[in-house]
This record gives sequence, C-alpha cells and structure tokens, in this order.
Amino acid sequence: MRLNFRKFIPVFLVLAFHATSSASIANDQDVSFEEDFELGFNDAPVSREIVHPEWFKDSFLDLREDLQDAISNKKQGIALYFGQQHCAYCKALMEINFNKPDIVEYVRENYDIISLDIWGSRTVTLFDGTEITERDLAIQENTNFTPSLIFFDETGKVAYKMRGYYKPYRFQAMMKYIVEDFYKTESFREYLERADPPPRFTIDDLNEHEQLLKGPMMLDRRAGPSRKPLAVIFEQHQCHACDQLHSEPLNNDETKQLLKGFELRQLDAWSDTPVITPHGDKITATEWAKKLNIHYMPTTVFFDEQGEEIIRIDSVVKLYRMRSILSFILSNGYKNFATFQQWRRYTSADR
Repeated sequence: MRLNFRKFIPVFLVLAFHATSSASIANDQDVSFEEDFELGFNDAPVSREIVHPEWFKDSFLDLREDLQDAISNKKQGIALYFGQQHCAYCKALMEINFNKPDIVEYVRENYDIISLDIWGSRTVTLFDGTEITERDLAIQENTNFTPSLIFFDETGKVAYKMRGYYKPYRFQAMMKYIVEDFYKTESFREYLERADPPPRFTIDDLNEHEQLLKGPMMLDRRAGPSRKPLAVIFEQHQCHACDQLHSEPLNNDETKQLLKGFELRQLDAWSDTPVITPHGDKITATEWAKKLNIHYMPTTVFFDEQGEEIIRIDSVVKLYRMRSILSFILSNGYKNFATFQQWRRYTSADR
C-alpha cells in the first residue's frame, strides 16, 4: 500500500475536527496545539502548566462522600482522572475534548470528575474505607498511560476504564456506552461493532512496514521462549489512525532501530486469518481480537518471550510515547517497575 494517511480520513473524524474550529478556544497557541496534535505527531512533553476545567469537582478525596454527592445531584456516578504535568495527551484531553460544549455538557450532566496526580501524595479514601495515596492508587489501577479516566457507577463499581487519550468522536462514543448502561450487557468492542456503519472495511490493503514479518501467524511460545518479545498490531482497512501510526511513529529512524528487537506482526482485526496464539490457541484474527477485547484500531499488544502480555497501546499514540514504550520493554523495565510511568520517571527517558 502506498502510504497516504490523509486519503482515508473518516467523515466523522473530519466533522469532529471542523467542529472544533467553531468552539471557544483561548488563543492562537491552543489552535496550533490542536491542529498539531490532531493531524501531526507532536506528543513531546509540554512546557506550559496543564489547567483543569473549573467544573472538575473540588473534592476532599473521600470517594464515598463524592459518590453520594453525585447521586444526590441525580448523576450517574463519579470519575477519577489520573494525570500529570507536562503530558501532551492530558493537555489534549483538557484543551480539545473538554473545549467542546457538547462533550462538556454531557459529561457534567452525568458524572463528577475528580482530579488525581499519578505522582501525588494526597490520601484518597476508597469506597470500602481503605486509605491510599494518589501515587499508589495510580499503580494499583495500572494507569500506564495518562490521561486515564475510571468511571464508577452509582454502586461504586467500575463502569469503564479509559487508559490513554481518546479523540473527541471516540470519547463521545465511550460516554454514550457508559451513560446509557451498555457496559452492563456488552463490551465496548461489541458496542462499537453495532455502530452504523460498523467499523469494517473491505477495500485496500493494510499499511506495509519493512520490519513486519510475513508468513503464517504461528506465534506459539509454549515449547520455549522466543529470542525476541512479540509486538502484534491489530488494524483494519481504510483506517486513518492506522495510517498515522505507520507514518512517523513507526517509520522514524530511531523507532525502526528499536523495532529490530521485536518480532513484529500485523493482523486485520476483522479477518479470518488463521492464528496460533502465544498460548497455543488455534483461532482466527477476529476471534483473537475479540478474546483480547480489542476495540481501538490500531491496537498494539506486546508479549514477552514466553508469550505473556506485557502492555498494550489501545489509544492515540505518537512518536514520543511509542519510542518510550519500545525502550521500556527492550530494557526489561517492565520487570523492575510497577508501571510504565514509574520506569519513565526513573530513567527520564522522554524528558
């Protein structure tokens, strides 16, 4: 496939982008950030302080009280926002998604959002009365990627976990999935599969990459460990986000050098391609994607030499984050640190 990542921009993405131009944006610098982030690959740490919306809940961090307040105000529940300063993806959530009046109105009508710092030392009281610091809660909830949002329903049970940045159209779909209680009867993948039109495409090949291994998808690791960790990219045809992944994030010279340390594979998540999974299951690509609950395209799932999943990227990822994750795995950082974020802070890999 000749790469032309602007060729197949879905209509809903174009509409979402143009809708932003009519929103109230503070200044030209913000407009440049949105254009750069939406259509480009700028995910380097930002220098300016990230300002949370004034409508975020001012909380004493007792989740029992916060949930009771939300229910008293006829809301669905509460959401914990896990973020950090200098995070370009956090900035995108605040200044792109939360700068759209329809998104803001829908979120505020149904949820109170409480802000937490993944490196913070404030004490959070959980629903069962347990006390824990922000930092330890971030580790406990496996918030490898910021921003993360965890939505709790009226009983204090988790309705959905968003790890990483979702673009506005996908964020809106997620909110509807939660608010209208679809999460109680089906997975987000199943919900999206019922979309009109469904996320299936039958024309054009998937993107090519010089380091993708061809041939049968025999990924079985039961007989013994492989020489390299495995990276499987689940994609679909006519996918703008997939095209973006194959431009700068995967084709940067430094990234390509890091990818030499992986067995790199690619699958059409909606195909009947036969696969023998790392655990020896003989299934199709579609069945495997469903079993792994793949709902974002593209999703990259990383497995260690024994075939155990290390980490996955199922949200927007650009050059800086992709390069850091590859280094995190190749340096065995996942064996020595509880989360990707802990490793990143310790090594100052992208600062």
